Amino acid sequence: MRKSKASSPRCSTSQRATIAPWKPISTRSVVSNGPGRINQAFSVRSSTWPKSQLRADWAKFHWKPRLGIQSTIWDEALKLQAADNDYQRRDLFEAIDAGDFPQWDLGIQLFDEAFAEAQPYDVLDATKLIPEEDVPVRLIGTLTLNRNVDNFFAETEQVAFLPSNVPPGIDFSNDPLLQGRLFSYLDTQNSRLGTTNFHQIPVNAPRCPFGNFQRDGKMQTMVPKGRANYEPNSLAAHGEEGGPRESPDVGFVTANAATGPEESGDKLRVRAETFADHYSQARLFYRSQTISEQAHIASSFVFELSKVAQLDQVPGRMVANLRNVDEDLASRVADGLAIDLPKKTPAAKEPIDMPPSDALSIHKNMLATLEGRKVGILIADGSDADELAAIVTAVEKAKGKAVIVAPKVGGAKLSNGKQQKADGQLAGSPSQIFDAVAIIVSQEGCATLLNEGAAVEFVMNAFGHLKAIGANETAQPLLDKAGVVPDAGVTGVDAAFVKAAALRFYDREPSLRMLA
Repeated sequence: MRKSKASSPRCSTSQRATIAPWKPISTRSVVSNGPGRINQAFSVRSSTWPKSQLRADWAKFHWKPRLGIQSTIWDEALKLQAADNDYQRRDLFEAIDAGDFPQWDLGIQLFDEAFAEAQPYDVLDATKLIPEEDVPVRLIGTLTLNRNVDNFFAETEQVAFLPSNVPPGIDFSNDPLLQGRLFSYLDTQNSRLGTTNFHQIPVNAPRCPFGNFQRDGKMQTMVPKGRANYEPNSLAAHGEEGGPRESPDVGFVTANAATGPEESGDKLRVRAETFADHYSQARLFYRSQTISEQAHIASSFVFELSKVAQLDQVPGRMVANLRNVDEDLASRVADGLAIDLPKKTPAAKEPIDMPPSDALSIHKNMLATLEGRKVGILIADGSDADELAAIVTAVEKAKGKAVIVAPKVGGAKLSNGKQQKADGQLAGSPSQIFDAVAIIVSQEGCATLLNEGAAVEFVMNAFGHLKAIGANETAQPLLDKAGVVPDAGVTGVDAAFVKAAALRFYDREPSLRMLA
């Protein structure tokens, strides 16, 4: 196991990772399905990147969504789960089906052994991350989901991902998490799919020519020839089938030194001392958040610890641990639990202060865009046809999706006498499944909705979940009953609404709920 220095500040400009120039690879479309379009992925473990290709020893991989990242608040997440437990998967499926193909950029953090040694943490510790301010993420490709699966079982349930499957140019590091998974994932897939030949299932089969000496076994669909299942052998020299051979020129070649040319001696299953630093990066994360995000982090601790019923010492012990992360966080959680601030838990390794990283904050990285987002438009009998048409056009022009909601799925009769079919019925289309809402109702329609609990909750939850609300003048009684207070996120059904709909209004939250 490689070792890191016990303690040193974040690298200065002169210490920052240096790598050779890189040309972006061409984009590539793949077939897949998975969770929502705004998810961001991170490799967690470090991989070895041979120096023969770039002047770098290590690599961490990132998937960054083109539409940016955003989050829900706790109450919204709970209600969203109740309204549509498959919301994210449905959103992804519908986007692909409509030709609005989600995309992620593939990025890498490349760094050398000198940089790794200069850090106050071990780059092989899966609980640690490398701040993007120290090693910027360099984009090298794009992932596009360009079709939905034809058969969920065949193309999704049977997928077998293995960290041992790597392309030439990437090698395995001494990362203890990775080393364990190199064994366990293969065993898992063998058990899950019932055969060692799972790589022959179409969704797992390589697209390039590939051969091995793995013969027979359950579900063997190929017909291996020859009598040898090992290499080297001399059967070919005797006119028999000798089987496949390695391809040193284009095949996998291990790095000359897994963790640098200076590595020597026995390799032991021990961890560097810095693995015992459990708090420095937690402190970095908390102090990198916005004021609103910090309030939600503290409140989430209060929520979870409040559910500890019989083990009454657990909350105090948790708060004692939090004092090693941040005193403000610990005090807020203790106050939220109405307990005295306990004595700080002795840390196995004293945490250090690291400069905040804006890349760790969701709020600081949200994109003000309607692209890929949904706007729920509530209508009723008598709704103004021109106002409805205008707001639908404006939302679609901003690359958002307008979803018309009415008390009945058959829709409502508009002011021009035409029946407007709804995309969703009010009771089954609550505002939590939308990114913003608009209310376009007539005086009579508003009076009807005032007696409909789902309509009041539609508006009330949108306001409570800090979303933009656009409403025409005759909808004001409904806003009043829902407790909507005018602010920057409450607009008319005009251009101001489309601009506001791309945002969340966190300044509204302190007046709506008590946060830690």
